[in-house]
Formats: sequence, structure tokens, C-alpha cells
Amino acid sequence: MTKILRIESSIKGENSVSRDLTDRIVDRLTASGDATVTLRDLSGGVPLITADWIGAVFTPAEARDAEQARIAAFSDELLAEVRAADVLVIALPVYNFGVPATLKSWFDHLARKGETFNYTETGPVGLLTGKRAIIAMASDGTKIGSAIDFASGYVRHMLGFFGITEVEFIAADAVLFGGDVVAQARTAIGKIAA
Repeated sequence: MTKILRIESSIKGENSVSRDLTDRIVDRLTASGDATVTLRDLSGGVPLITADWIGAVFTPAEARDAEQARIAAFSDELLAEVRAADVLVIALPVYNFGVPATLKSWFDHLARKGETFNYTETGPVGLLTGKRAIIAMASDGTKIGSAIDFASGYVRHMLGFFGITEVEFIAADAVLFGGDVVAQARTAIGKIAA
């Protein structure tokens, strides 16, 4: 059974293009019925990492005091969701040329030495290998891969840093400049390997 983790971050609710695309991607991946889906909606906010967070997550779980355990609990929960998943379906609405702050915070919570990556003599090595990620990018004016796209490269890099290198983008980008990019993205979803 395939375990899918769906990450949402759009604040636009029902009007969100990225949510429409992730709906369709999840429908495509679950059509066979042999899949489970866990939803993590970040749009309501994600705590920022702090000095107290660093102290908590880098203290072994068995050595944490009650406050450290409370601080680390959310981050540990996010990490457990990603570890359990075979496929990550990530909504990437582009806000001001980059990723939403909540999605950035999600990555910050996951970026933990010894948990999602290690440093070696030859550089960093990701520890979350064997996973697939499908990114549903939506933007009003930013074209994927353009000089002003600071979102897609960041997401690809962070996933790769964690060891997730099988990354596919479905983009409904530069929507306000015309063309039927949303319809094209929906068509591309129909070609995703389920």
C-alpha cells in the first residue's frame, strides 16, 4: 500500500489553484484504491524555529525535560509523517516570488542533522531516500525556472538535501499572463505515473 503525505500551504482556500492541482494529483495516485493519504495543512500557521527549538530537537528524546519535549513534539510529528510516506504531494503556491512562509517553516522543522541529513567528508548526505515527491506549483506571475522563480529551485534543493531526488513538478505558472496553463497542468496530471 502506498502512503501519501499531502502538504498544503495556500491561504486561498477553495480559490486555490495549487489545492485544485493537489486534489487531482491525489485522485490520480489513489485511483487504484491501494493508497492512504495523510493531510498536513500548513495554511493556519507553523511555529518558527527558535533557540529553544534547537535546544529541544538536538537533545536526545529520552534526555529532554518536559518543556523540551513539548517544543520538539510538533517537529517530531512532522518528521514522522515524512518518514512514513512513500510519496509527498506538495502544494507550492508562489508568494512574492518564493515559497509561503509556512512551507519554509515546515522545511526548517525537518532540517535536522542526524534525522534528515548528515554531513560527511564529501558533503551532505540525505537520509530520507526512496521517496517520491510531486510538487503542484501555482503562480499568478512567476514562470517556473525563470530568473524570478525563487520557489521551485528551493523546494527541489531542500528535498534533495533530505535525500528525496525523485521530484516532479506540475506547474500552473504565470496564470495572469494568459494561456490555459491550469488546463495544461491538469492534463499533465493525467500523465503522472500512478
